[in-house]
Amino acid sequence: MTMEDKHIPQRTCIACREIKDKRLMIRLVQNSDGSVEPDTSAKRKGRGAYICPSKRCWDIALKKNHLDHALRTKINNANRSALFEYGSKFNEEK
Repeated sequence: MTMEDKHIPQRTCIACREIKDKRLMIRLVQNSDGSVEPDTSAKRKGRGAYICPSKRCWDIALKKNHLDHALRTKINNANRSALFEYGSKFNEEK
């Protein structure tokens, strides 16, 4: 099997709806206590959603409740603020 034959998983950003390689996206996972946090290993159990590593996509996902919808939950204000803080380290571009 050559490198060209290897399947690369694709995921859709919940904000911009672009399909990209899974490894280029950031997975957010809902914990058993209802909190949502980045899953840097992308292997944790639980419902997950993918967002591009761009400030624009993070703002859209959090301000327009795309993340709430994707994870089928209601994110509390403290958790939402922490996610905004995490997303603020990214550049504006997609």
